[in-house]
Amino acid sequence: MSEQKTATRLKTIAFMTDFDVKDDAVGICKAVMDGIAPGVRILDITHEVTPYAIEEGARFLAGSSPYFADDAVFVVVIDPTVGSARKAIIAKSKRGQFFVLPDNGLLTLVQDRDGIIAAREITNPAWMIGAKLSSTFHGRDIFSPAAAHLARGDDWTSAGPELKVASLVRLDIQTANVDATGLHGRVIGTDGPFGNLVLNVPAETFTKLGYRLGEKVPLVLDGKKYEFAFVKTFSDVPVGEPLFYIDSRGRLSLAINQRDFSKTYAVSEGAEISIPNKP
Repeated sequence: MSEQKTATRLKTIAFMTDFDVKDDAVGICKAVMDGIAPGVRILDITHEVTPYAIEEGARFLAGSSPYFADDAVFVVVIDPTVGSARKAIIAKSKRGQFFVLPDNGLLTLVQDRDGIIAAREITNPAWMIGAKLSSTFHGRDIFSPAAAHLARGDDWTSAGPELKVASLVRLDIQTANVDATGLHGRVIGTDGPFGNLVLNVPAETFTKLGYRLGEKVPLVLDGKKYEFAFVKTFSDVPVGEPLFYIDSRGRLSLAINQRDFSKTYAVSEGAEISIPNKP
């Protein structure tokens, strides 16, 4: 197969990093991709992942990938150990999507949901930017070029040696549990700029407690006792009032209608939450 592909056959690239957009890093990576696959469509997931937060990146990747085509190429750079012995890899899911990223656990949630059928380490210099590789900017030098090669349809088996899927690094991501005393979970992040607390509590886990919409739910959050209404959406409580709700990803969350819960209650990622079974 020819290395040259027409623009109409290019696969979409989904791009996510913790680079922010204050400097030229994101633009440089996009220029590298476009240079290898001219006209490639690059869709930004976000470039504001909390710096070094691999678990947050894994969550965003799993949350966004279902909305992309089955042949989409994801390039994800949250890479706190860049330049170390960690591998730069390409992985293919059962859906057919490709993931170009450091082997540091970013794939964990995608692997659990979609399955990973094969993986390769990126070692072929032809799939990199050139001989002079930076030890600190693999987003430009390795991940972006590899993603562009995939987007134009190059044979990914030439990127480097095959890896055993079972050997890929995995995160120990825990969801809330329910026992005889109730539910025990934690805050895993905040919802964008709004300050809503994202909890590691799937809706089906919360349902086990027996609470219904409109009821007050007692809880202990970060060591303090509260009681908040469980409702469908923000406007079901007055402005400035707190609420429990099921977010758009199917998780139990805490918010204040038109206010910042995290700042108001001085609660952030890692805080523990417990909710008793309904009497």
